[in-house]
Amino acid sequence: MVTVVATESMAVTTTMPLVQQDLGDIWLYGWAFSAFFIGNLVGSVVGGRATDRVAPVVPLTIAIAVFVAGLIVGGLAPSMPVLVIGRLLQGTGAGVVPSVMYVCVGRGFPAALRPKVFAITSTAWVVPSLIAPLAASFVATQFGWRWVFLGLVPITIVVAFFSLPAVRSIPAGTADPHRRVTPLSRVMLLAVGATLLLAGLTSANYWALFPLTAAGLLIGVPAFRVLTPAGTLSARPVLPAAILIRGLLTFSFFGADAFVSLALTSVRGTDTRYAGFVLAVSSLTWTAGAWIQARFHARVGSAALVRAGGACLAVGLTFAAVCLSSSVPLGLWFAAMCIAGLGMGLAFAPISSTTLAEAEPGREGEATSALQLSDVLGTTMGTGLAGVVVSVGDRIDATAGATLAVVYLGTAAMGLVVSVLAGRLVHRSLAGDRGNELVV
Repeated sequence: MVTVVATESMAVTTTMPLVQQDLGDIWLYGWAFSAFFIGNLVGSVVGGRATDRVAPVVPLTIAIAVFVAGLIVGGLAPSMPVLVIGRLLQGTGAGVVPSVMYVCVGRGFPAALRPKVFAITSTAWVVPSLIAPLAASFVATQFGWRWVFLGLVPITIVVAFFSLPAVRSIPAGTADPHRRVTPLSRVMLLAVGATLLLAGLTSANYWALFPLTAAGLLIGVPAFRVLTPAGTLSARPVLPAAILIRGLLTFSFFGADAFVSLALTSVRGTDTRYAGFVLAVSSLTWTAGAWIQARFHARVGSAALVRAGGACLAVGLTFAAVCLSSSVPLGLWFAAMCIAGLGMGLAFAPISSTTLAEAEPGREGEATSALQLSDVLGTTMGTGLAGVVVSVGDRIDATAGATLAVVYLGTAAMGLVVSVLAGRLVHRSLAGDRGNELVV
């Protein structure tokens, strides 16, 4: 299922320019992606918390149905607003998948095996990263962009046929049935806050930028605090810090990664195929880093791996800023994104392992939904703020190279913050199950 979601993500990103040419309404282009992220917010929280009260197969089945419905709506969309609705449904279904996956790993595997399971999960992104953009481009040009969406429907159903019986063996959580359930209104408030914040950050009118941004923060921040462990915003050890660091990590990488193609085409004069190869290489080193952490996690612990990963991000993205200069060989872009991808591989999975180790037994869904929530918000805010920098640079007639240098240096600084905060991660010993002594 992770592979299906990854394929959808890479394929739609590739074909969206063709979609916009056909449906028009370029002002909704960005919202085709933002709607997916907003849906992810809702799906990750609702799906993760549901697994503490019912068997994971229940929310996963519903999520697959919603995801398939979104693909059908997107593939048959007569206009861009309808396509945005389809993307919202796709994001909602896709958001449940990682939350359920984390719960299945937490309840179905001993702690010592979890780093390897997360490495396999990272590997599930490799084939989509290498194949999906080219396959989507071929399908869109030969048969039409609608078949990029509709063609994934039977694939999703086949994968569900094999995955659902296996997930059925994972039991429900043991959360106190009398414990107050986080109301859906809080989740919706967070989605509304994130939507207003994104609208404000991407607004071309200064009269709308500040009110919308302020409203988004006032609505979204209190909801975020309710949906995450106490002390998340202050990086309190251990679980709250893990949740916060994960958001900062995705902010750093995806805030930079989203603008690699723009940097290579508009600044260095290459084409999108070259940019695709650069992005594919970073996916490969992400997977390599995931397997490295699986090998050394028990020996060095989460904190050391996350510290190293954050440092790699800081170095790689700083190097990317340098590579914007025409005096630097173009091929060094591969080295820069290789280092950044390696950093994500080293840091991403250990945070997942720490979250599962620190979650209360039977309430893994609550912890992992907060982790997935932080993931999505980090990605959304990273790409959103980077987009603001690019937009402002265009308005003041700054060169594309100078504007993107600010983006890459800013995301590199966030990687450095991840490295510094890694010291607040304390993992449970991977030699046994929960209840072992804490190891620093």
